[in-house]
Amino acid sequence: MQVVSGIADGISTAVAIGKFDGMHLGHEKLLKEIKAYRSEGLYSLVFTFEKPVADFFTGDQSGVLTTNDEKLALLEEAGIDYVYMMPVNKDTVSYEPEAFVREMLISRLHARVIAAGADLSFGDKGAGDMELLKRLSDAGSAKNRFKAVQIDKVMYEGEEISSTLVRDAVSIGNMERAGAMLGRPYFLHGEVVHGRKLGRTIGIPTANLIPDADKLMPPFGVYHSRIRLDDGRSFKGITNIGVKPTIKDDKAVTAETHIFDFDEDIYGRKIQVSLCHFERREMKFEGMDELIKQMEEDIRRAL
Repeated sequence: MQVVSGIADGISTAVAIGKFDGMHLGHEKLLKEIKAYRSEGLYSLVFTFEKPVADFFTGDQSGVLTTNDEKLALLEEAGIDYVYMMPVNKDTVSYEPEAFVREMLISRLHARVIAAGADLSFGDKGAGDMELLKRLSDAGSAKNRFKAVQIDKVMYEGEEISSTLVRDAVSIGNMERAGAMLGRPYFLHGEVVHGRKLGRTIGIPTANLIPDADKLMPPFGVYHSRIRLDDGRSFKGITNIGVKPTIKDDKAVTAETHIFDFDEDIYGRKIQVSLCHFERREMKFEGMDELIKQMEEDIRRAL
């Protein structure tokens, strides 16, 4: 898979437009659609954004379900050929909709198929939508003609799956619901860093991650987890996300994972921690003995 700023002459593409935050089952349906056009000689291309467009206008940092690195890894795993990540700035958000299709999608990315959900919006003030896209596909010259494809939503428990719905589930710690809509458990990905090594001194060593500042975090607490190492091996474990109020007084958020039946040095290596079940909220204990007792009970329940 290549991350590109444009497509070379002689290559035509089937383009999927979307934020692709979380890469949920609805996104998978969209990706499946554009990959189907390989039989017609078109390469699959995902058009997405470097950061949430809404955050640009509000100035907030709402938190993403997938960081850019995670998103790219999932798209590569899905077998996508090309990715274009549009910068989000005052120039790009004010693109006139017709010019966006003509100059960006057709001229720069060589789109011959453009697929998106019914709620598509693009261009200045979101004025472009699926109806406009369909009209432009019918009106183009032979050289610029493309096919507009509307992808219907995927449903879960009577609701349309969306990044917002997944975000709501993650925000309250309903990891089973989030995972069902994502098609995989919600996960954190990062490099194992050195901590205080307190866990090792009490017989419960942990692999520590510092979550990306943009990553949407679930409620602080203890989670049943699965850990995938960079060599492909997978283990069960238990993960604490939070600020460790019993043993430190700063507010730095960490994700500490005790990996079951595992005793290897993995400092500096990349791991993926999937959060499968929210066991309990983070607590402050009176002392280490009480903390250790609770940790042992958490491990017993996870096992």
